[in-house]
Amino acid sequence: MPRGKKRAINTTRIPSPPPKRGRSSQVSRRASRNEPASEVFSHRVCLKWFQEYSQNDDPNILGPEGMEKFCKDINVKPEDIVMLVLAWKMRAKQMGYFTQEEWLLGMTELNCDSIGKLCYKIDFLRNLLKDSNTFKSIYRYAFEFAKDKDQRSMEIETAKAMLQLLLANQWSLFPQFQQFLDESKYKVINKDQWANILEFTRFIHDDLSNYDFDGAWPVLLDEFVEWLSKDNNLHQSEV
Repeated sequence: MPRGKKRAINTTRIPSPPPKRGRSSQVSRRASRNEPASEVFSHRVCLKWFQEYSQNDDPNILGPEGMEKFCKDINVKPEDIVMLVLAWKMRAKQMGYFTQEEWLLGMTELNCDSIGKLCYKIDFLRNLLKDSNTFKSIYRYAFEFAKDKDQRSMEIETAKAMLQLLLANQWSLFPQFQQFLDESKYKVINKDQWANILEFTRFIHDDLSNYDFDGAWPVLLDEFVEWLSKDNNLHQSEV
């Protein structure tokens, strides 16, 4: 019997489909476009970064000149409130200065060892102010941070500048309070007064209807309420 023809075998290889991208790879690609490379924090690199700003005569201190350069590098003005939040993160003890220990403490917590990483965290630091408890902690920290270390109270001009930074954008009576301080006899603000100013902004209505002169408010705030009431009466009588 005649032999049958052998069937031709197709040796052409069919290309295999490309591997599917997993969710993790998609997420990592998106992240890489929006944030710096997530490298492991380096204590050595962070310390070297600090030394770019530290003082020649004391390499363990970042002083006013270094602070100015640092702010320029991260594109933040020295008077921006985010610098106060950063100082709070570092537990810095003196305004205008960071010690090497404070720098490493704060930057380690933030996982930042470069300008790029810290710039990426600026919005995070700013958003911390939106939390009521965190804001209170930063506000109270500001008193010890800004006052002269050999004084128990804060000089009135320093206090007005810090209150402007912290309260101007969230307390409708701040312009009146600032004017009251300008016209008052007060030369300093003590710690109790400082703490109660914040409580006043949070619990007392703008029309002062729930203010109790027999409450535990400091005399400073009693006087402000009296001053403001007289001021309002004066304006009403002029209408």
